[in-house]
Amino acid sequence: MLSQVTMTVNGSPMLVPTGTTVAAAMAIAGQACRNSVSGEPRGPLCGMGICFECRVAINGRPHRLGCQALCEEGMDVRTSE
Repeated sequence: MLSQVTMTVNGSPMLVPTGTTVAAAMAIAGQACRNSVSGEPRGPLCGMGICFECRVAINGRPHRLGCQALCEEGMDVRTSE
């Protein structure tokens, strides 16, 4: 059986398989990672930490790259508002 972790995205709990990146979890949740300065929703582009489009706050630390962070039990992910 595949192990899973429980985390929250903008306050909503979700269950994802162990080893899932935060950017992938955001896509599963149907959430944009952040909003551009003009308010446009943004998501991962490069998937390897070069474009910075997947920036989210993880456990209160802003500007973390979602494509480089693996989901952990109890993780709290917040998008820009």
